Amino acid sequence: MTAIPQVRNRRAALLGAVCILALTGCSEDPDAGTNGVGKLAADKIQSKSVTAAGAADAVRLSGTVVTSGRTYRLDMRLKSDGGSGSVTSKGSTFGLLRIGEQLYLKADADFWNSNGDSGVGDSLHGKYVKVPQGDPSYKKFSGFTDKDVLLSSLLTLHGSLATDGHHDQNGVRTIRITGDDGSGGTLDVSLEGKPYPLRLVRAGGAGTLTFSDWGKSFAVKEPADDDTVDYGKQLPSS
Repeated sequence: MTAIPQVRNRRAALLGAVCILALTGCSEDPDAGTNGVGKLAADKIQSKSVTAAGAADAVRLSGTVVTSGRTYRLDMRLKSDGGSGSVTSKGSTFGLLRIGEQLYLKADADFWNSNGDSGVGDSLHGKYVKVPQGDPSYKKFSGFTDKDVLLSSLLTLHGSLATDGHHDQNGVRTIRITGDDGSGGTLDVSLEGKPYPLRLVRAGGAGTLTFSDWGKSFAVKEPADDDTVDYGKQLPSS
């Protein structure tokens, strides 16, 4: 006669456990199993993210940067001693390659002809043109290939910092920090592995960038001599 009450008691206990789980499921710790930076203050999150980025050997950066009223679309791979990739602006796309201090620009004939060098474009089409360090273009374009310079100028939020919840960037859990409730920019920082920055929305509509392939090295090598053009101290007018 005691078997039935025991079964009923077990069922009641099971149902009680299910109810408890259902009630507490929504309050699970969103930082469980993460690197823990989501529990920090916003300024500490930004600091750790900048430190992680600076210590990484390499990164891929893609998206848009608006500077001096001009929009540049970037797809660059960067490391401490060089970088390579492409830049698009005003409908023209050109490649950049930097090895140490030497910078090369590679573009098609239309690019060179549209920049005031009609007739020169055919001879420069698909060539790696050395950019002299004294040429105004050197400072402008070498910055797109310099990991430390580029990241230090980009990974800055303006105004009062705050956290803005947990998010997802291409399947990776992130914590978002904002400057002045977003008007000063937003930065998504990885909660998995090292606290790398993964997505940046710059203040004032100055572009949106994503960061990937942190720490994944790549090779940069000098182009072949027959693929290289050296204009000496100054590029053709551009």
